[in-house]
Amino acid sequence: MTERTIAAARASDLAPSALAEAFAAVVGPEHVLAGFEERLGYARDRLPYAVFRERIGELAGVVPQLAVRPADAGEVARVVRLAHERGIRLIPYGNGSGVLGGAIPLGGEVMLDLRRLDGIVALNPTDAMVTVRAGMNGAAFEKALNEAGFTTGHLPQSIEISTVGGWAACRGGGQASSRYGKIEDIVVGLKAVLPDGTPIEVRPVARRSVGPSIRDILVGGEGAFGVITELTLRIWKKPEIERGVVLAFPTLAASLDAARDIMQAEIRPSIVRLYDAVESADRTAGIALFKAKPFLAVLAFAGCEPLVSTEQEMALAIAARHGGEVGPSDPYDHWLANRYVAYSQKWHAAGYFNDTIEVTGNWSVLPGLYAAIDAAVRAIHPKLHFGAHWSHVYPEGACQYMTIRLPPMPEAEALPLHARLWEAVEGLTLDHGGSIAHHHGVGLFRNPWLRRELGAGLDLLQTIKDAIDPGNLLNPGKLGLRPAAGAVDIRHG
Repeated sequence: MTERTIAAARASDLAPSALAEAFAAVVGPEHVLAGFEERLGYARDRLPYAVFRERIGELAGVVPQLAVRPADAGEVARVVRLAHERGIRLIPYGNGSGVLGGAIPLGGEVMLDLRRLDGIVALNPTDAMVTVRAGMNGAAFEKALNEAGFTTGHLPQSIEISTVGGWAACRGGGQASSRYGKIEDIVVGLKAVLPDGTPIEVRPVARRSVGPSIRDILVGGEGAFGVITELTLRIWKKPEIERGVVLAFPTLAASLDAARDIMQAEIRPSIVRLYDAVESADRTAGIALFKAKPFLAVLAFAGCEPLVSTEQEMALAIAARHGGEVGPSDPYDHWLANRYVAYSQKWHAAGYFNDTIEVTGNWSVLPGLYAAIDAAVRAIHPKLHFGAHWSHVYPEGACQYMTIRLPPMPEAEALPLHARLWEAVEGLTLDHGGSIAHHHGVGLFRNPWLRRELGAGLDLLQTIKDAIDPGNLLNPGKLGLRPAAGAVDIRHG
């Protein structure tokens, strides 16, 4: 056990009453959470490493000083300004659905819970845009758009447990990104609060040429450069038709080649999912076709006629040239019914060490990247589960999403192995010219590889951070940026 056990934290805890009163003057006493158990709920997000620690009564980070729940953008600005004046660190918090520790407090922080910033502000069908407050739940947001006849096109697996602001802060990607793009392609404008409490707005206009994108400092900034309070997003008409197709391929290479040719033919399926041998077998058991052609692919087409049928016909013709054969719809039906289900929790509850890592690569490197990672991680433990699928598919390449799972064992044995798995995957991805993250973001768990990923770009980000947040008060230590003085260090293994 370490000094950061939950029991020790509870025994020695003393919430700062004077600070609580100062924030209460801004948001009201009922919206300042000072009780230990309330604050303990903010001590981690869904980072698997933090889950592993919590299972044995330990913390990955620390319990925050307080949690503060502002009602609107004005209160956010006043809270941030107060924190700036008093030298208090803040972590913007959506719903804690991130899996890389981006919301984990490392020492002395106050959590800035944004979920009261809820609801759609305006729906503009003429300009095909919607303005929404950052704390709105993703599923509630999409449901409201659907009822009005629209979709945002951003449908992450975490949609039921994430916020719209969180999507933007982590530069997330939804399951239909091959058609609609990732969140950075969907955000047209936003409002935010800078680290000193200054409001800033990126107006939602149809493109611009006025220097570098201010929007992109905040979209993907994970709360280190500002607190997003409102977003204006592109919307599309809710598809009249959504049609799924299951394909069986003779080899993994054939399925990857087919997906590349489909995307480069300017066809835009809403869903493209390709599975390796392990994940294909899990999803096609009992289907005779897959005994001869064991690699599963799922495509879906959305929109109106004749576009849907035309895209489907063209895509299937390309797939056939690569040996793809249409199969029963069962795998697609199962995926559709469970598309927002997170399976990791059942493995965690059973004592396994389950994690997911998503990277990206261009088509030219994906086969070699997968083979290298597959060999490297399987050599780390004989009972390791490793499987991969490719989704978020684009003309230039795709996201390779991998599940790694170690069997139950003592934490002291598992965590060094877990660290080696991350080092193998991220290191080999960079060796092959890929990117170490597609849509989960950086948080703090990817910090060790940010220098190789960004090079001098990391220095540029640090320069911007130092200029607008000289006290290093807004979500310090994340995104590979400088940690705050005295912060705890979360090391792999």
